[in-house]
Amino acid sequence: MSRALTRDELLALPAAVDLTTAGRALGLGRTKTYELAQQGEFPVQLLRIGTAYRVVTAELLELLQVRPDGNRSRLEGPR
Repeated sequence: MSRALTRDELLALPAAVDLTTAGRALGLGRTKTYELAQQGEFPVQLLRIGTAYRVVTAELLELLQVRPDGNRSRLEGPR
């Protein structure tokens, strides 16, 4: 399993990413990521382009509560 993405890596992602990258952002392995997608249970909306899946990065960042403005998310807690 690949390591999860850091905050800086998440913020550097393009507007849409492939399913494997989205899974990494969530800390999921490739098998579980595709399993959730095929079952319609992936936690953000998936775009289907031919046989490929794409995920809108903004939705992924919202789910993870990562904000580009540098404000801490509720998940990160107080400083």
